[in-house]
Amino acid sequence: MASGEAARELLREFPVVDGHNDLPWALREQVRYDLDARDIAADQSAHLHTDLPRLRAGGVGAQYWSVYVRTDAPDPVAATLEQIDCVRQLLARHPEDLRPALTAADMEAARREGRIASLMGAEGGHSIANSLGTLRGLYGLGVRYMTLTHNDNVDWADSATDEPRAGGLTAFGREVVREMNRLGMLVDLSHVAATTMRDALDASSAPVIFSHSSARAVCDHPRNIPDDVLERLPANGGMAMVTFVPKFVLQAAVDWTAAADENMRAHGFHHLDTTPEAMKVHRAFEERHPRPVATVATVADHLDHMREAAGIDHLGIGGDYDGTAFTPDGLDDVSGYPNLIAELLDRGWSKADLTKLTWKNAVRVLDAAEGVARGLQGTRSPSNATIESLDAPAS
Repeated sequence: MASGEAARELLREFPVVDGHNDLPWALREQVRYDLDARDIAADQSAHLHTDLPRLRAGGVGAQYWSVYVRTDAPDPVAATLEQIDCVRQLLARHPEDLRPALTAADMEAARREGRIASLMGAEGGHSIANSLGTLRGLYGLGVRYMTLTHNDNVDWADSATDEPRAGGLTAFGREVVREMNRLGMLVDLSHVAATTMRDALDASSAPVIFSHSSARAVCDHPRNIPDDVLERLPANGGMAMVTFVPKFVLQAAVDWTAAADENMRAHGFHHLDTTPEAMKVHRAFEERHPRPVATVATVADHLDHMREAAGIDHLGIGGDYDGTAFTPDGLDDVSGYPNLIAELLDRGWSKADLTKLTWKNAVRVLDAAEGVARGLQGTRSPSNATIESLDAPAS
């Protein structure tokens, strides 16, 4: 059997659990949640990486929908609630394809029914505005992981892409982790500084995840996971979900992005500026220096290394579709997962290994977090600690 057909057959039985998809944010940015204007029941390839036909073609069986909001949002809690509402509207519009999921048992029920289990993850601790009550509120609305930071530090945790301030987690940050454990909300360490990763592993009594991160030893970007952290995942029980973003997986793309950003600054623009004047400068740079292209093999190289460092029981997939402008060749959108599985089959990965990568590990980790929460809820009351009470400077 050709590897492509073998990949599709495997995914029919054990589909992909993808750890991170930014469709709700794309719908906010493009059409302000007008779901008729971007009806995902139809082909949306002109606008989005994600729609139902391509999710089906890609063998996706469960999706963590990111309810991301910008760190500079005037009211991040309200914006996060709008993102949650967007996911709920999608579920209500497409009940034959999307099944709400809160637990590992819900994920398995969706697989039996042939529907896509739909979970939510909040991307960045700014979404709780330093409030454990708000954290519990998000959990009550269905959020099953929270990424501790996004691109910027929060008051209680350092980001991978900001100047260190806390040195990892503060005392309140450790309390956030403990409260997430008590709730059964997964602690997501994508986007956080390596110091924060290590502090969170020290503080957490439940498995952690990296919802969309790759291996720093393969591509030296601060968004990726150092080997010493990958090597701690077996003892913790957690998992690292490889991402596809070219500037995180291909070293040439990392270097190209740094040069492109420096070119923008040299012309007086912020590197994220998308005004017509700034984009003219950027396009001129790209014409002179063509953008490096990642491939399916690039991502497979990360998984090969991550398997060596962490073991097959601790790997997953988190593509970051609709959260990135560029994707690897062969992983252009959510229909591309079979190409990655075929590549891994060609590299000698067994069916048993691949069923763990696509489905079993993610279900196990959520189930384990639920088990830890049941134990903690019998011994630990909800925390009413505040950042002021735990992180106040010594007098």
